[in-house]
Amino acid sequence: MRVVLGEDLVLLRDGLIRLLQAYDFDVVEAVDSGPALLKALVDHRPDVAVVDVRLPPTFTDEGLRAAIEARKRVPGLPVLVLSQYVEQLYARELLSDRAGGVGYLLKDRVSDVRQFVDAIRRVAAGGTAMDPEVISQLLTRGDRDRPLATLTPREREVLGLMAEGRSNAAIAARLFVTEKAVGKHIANIFGKLGLPLSEDDNRRVLAVLAYLDRL
Repeated sequence: MRVVLGEDLVLLRDGLIRLLQAYDFDVVEAVDSGPALLKALVDHRPDVAVVDVRLPPTFTDEGLRAAIEARKRVPGLPVLVLSQYVEQLYARELLSDRAGGVGYLLKDRVSDVRQFVDAIRRVAAGGTAMDPEVISQLLTRGDRDRPLATLTPREREVLGLMAEGRSNAAIAARLFVTEKAVGKHIANIFGKLGLPLSEDDNRRVLAVLAYLDRL
């Protein structure tokens, strides 16, 4: 699996390269600035991009802007964003085109190697890998008059796990309930949010995240 990496911190960049190579990823290019990242993504068209939000020259949202521009030029380009903090605006912008795999993880999650590698593979396959902290903040943005307020606490919990990219079986195991119970919760969630049911887990999650982005 071909990866382009955008990270300006030398030690972290080198560490990520070694980690990815250890799990049989092919890091075709690793760059340290927004302009270099955009060029690498368009030139290589990798299977997935792993991108730090803040890159030179501005150290604001250069990495994310480069990834968003690259997705315009290479529709559906899978992007996994890494950030030091939960920044809702960045998460919403990443989701706004509703095309291809997307992910947003806090850098702390990289320490859980298995979870990090799984997130990269899920995004590369067209799915989502949203950090629980990001999902938590997205879920609490709605006010009392918005549809999210109609969800029960359990339904909100299921929705959050769906947004992380978990399957029905994984949700059932996490919550210690049956898959049938999870299916009922999901049906209720889609009904309350006015979203069509889908047999495709990735499309289902993207639809939920797109809905959250509109709130």
